Amino acid sequence: MAGENLSAFIWSIADLLRDNYKRSDYAKIILPFTILRRIDCVLETIMSSNIEEHLDETESKEISNYLLSDEPIISNSSISSLSLKKLVIHPNESLIEGNIQNYLQSLSPSIREIFDNFDFVNQINRLNESNLLYLITKHFTKIDLHPKNVSNLEMGRIFEELIRKFAEFSNETSGEHFTPKEVVYLMVNLLFMNDQKVLKNSNVLRKLYDPAFGTGGMLSAAAEYLKRINPKGQFVISGQEINPESYAICKADMLLKGQNINKIFLGNTLSHDHQKGEQHDYMLSNPPFGVDWRKSQKEVKEEHKSEGFSGRFGPGLPRVSDGSLLFLLHLISKMRKSHEGGSRIGIILNGSPMFSGPAGSGESEIRRYLFENDLIEAIVQLPQELFYNTGISTYIWIITNTKTSERKGKVQLIDASRCSCKLPKSLGNKRQTMEEKHILEITKIYESFRELKKDGKLICKIFNNEEFGYHSIIIDRPKRNQNGKILINRNGTPKADIRLRETENIPFSEELSLYIEKQILPYYNDAWVDQDKIKIGYEISFNKYFYNFKKSKPLAEINQELKDLNNLISQITKKIIF
Repeated sequence: MAGENLSAFIWSIADLLRDNYKRSDYAKIILPFTILRRIDCVLETIMSSNIEEHLDETESKEISNYLLSDEPIISNSSISSLSLKKLVIHPNESLIEGNIQNYLQSLSPSIREIFDNFDFVNQINRLNESNLLYLITKHFTKIDLHPKNVSNLEMGRIFEELIRKFAEFSNETSGEHFTPKEVVYLMVNLLFMNDQKVLKNSNVLRKLYDPAFGTGGMLSAAAEYLKRINPKGQFVISGQEINPESYAICKADMLLKGQNINKIFLGNTLSHDHQKGEQHDYMLSNPPFGVDWRKSQKEVKEEHKSEGFSGRFGPGLPRVSDGSLLFLLHLISKMRKSHEGGSRIGIILNGSPMFSGPAGSGESEIRRYLFENDLIEAIVQLPQELFYNTGISTYIWIITNTKTSERKGKVQLIDASRCSCKLPKSLGNKRQTMEEKHILEITKIYESFRELKKDGKLICKIFNNEEFGYHSIIIDRPKRNQNGKILINRNGTPKADIRLRETENIPFSEELSLYIEKQILPYYNDAWVDQDKIKIGYEISFNKYFYNFKKSKPLAEINQELKDLNNLISQITKKIIF
């Protein structure tokens, strides 16, 4: 059975769950059963070869080579009953629940953990209570998923297709764990664009990391990219995920593709870094937008205070209601030193990290660290309504400490908000998609590294780092009594009237003393600026840089539209009354 047919057949099994399960819960049954059947097919071959009833460690590892190089499938136990086909021909169907549970217990701990995080035992119980367990198991025995017939690559594609379809069923939560494939492909293109020569070297080996990998789509896309340009190249893949089910899906997907799963961890990245001290060549991530980090607050603040810049969060801490920038700092802490080859990071963020927080705040100090260390290479504004659970504006940030000479000290901003087309049918909040032509267009714009216009509108601009910085000054004026006399402090300086206090942000391009002299004193000759309270801030404003003025309609046209609307309201009102 070809890959597409296999995928369709597995998908059709989900129809058996109708009426007993919500569509958004289908994945909890179909995905782990697909993994179990893959393993089952390998074990069937071994049993048919009449090997010994017990396996030693060497034999167990030989079995595992069908799936991956260093992870045994089963523990040292009897495999005489490990066959789904035997279970469904057993005359007593009521025993199938216990037999499948025994089957799961015979698997190696690392593989069994995948099923544990799917909560598969409870799902088996529920299927049995619904009289569906025997039926589902029997249908899965009809497909042959042995690696000799379905390669690791093909199995991975089948599994990814199932993940995608189930994610579409779960639009309300899929955005937390599932990034649209076109967004992933674009980010991977941008991440690897400047490293083509390195990645094409024979037998190249690089470390790839995602601290919030969801179902692993980004890691998979990056690995596929490398295989396309260099079949002998290899990524050592690692990452962490807080959601047990998503973690299980990613780990299973990697297992089915023959990838090493020993560096895939479950847990909260912000409060417990399973890869503390590790450095990586490439990193990519789509952390949850506006995620509240209150649950990690104690550990994060403690690390910030005790470790400073030698830890992950030295530059500053954002508001507790939005931890996106904490994930970015976490990634930056894992960059190799530039003289050791450096690193490249791709991360998807919403608009808030670019401008939230005034000068001196945690957010602004983090941006200051990024600009003053020349780490931001490019930011791409994506079209709206690309994601399943939000329609807000989103951005791809490319971060690196190995900029080419022409990019040093500069940042490229790309407005790709119009590079999309409408979906025939909405998928939750996802109403737009980027086709291959859009991805190639954005990639070429990034590669060109020059200011560009499209249809008369700017779509790419190049800035010096300093252009994003500003001085935040506090302008005070004296407090006066009822007679207009200035009140004086004990030290002889005028008292400031807090009611008249103003704050202004002065771009770095403006000489501060000259600005005060020409823009403030002519209007308030008694005003002053406290030099000790001047703060440095950084922010990025896409709306300002790519603002397109829309000419307003003529007044006569607006008046006519109002008249037409008034007439329509009158007609509707008459119909209601009479």
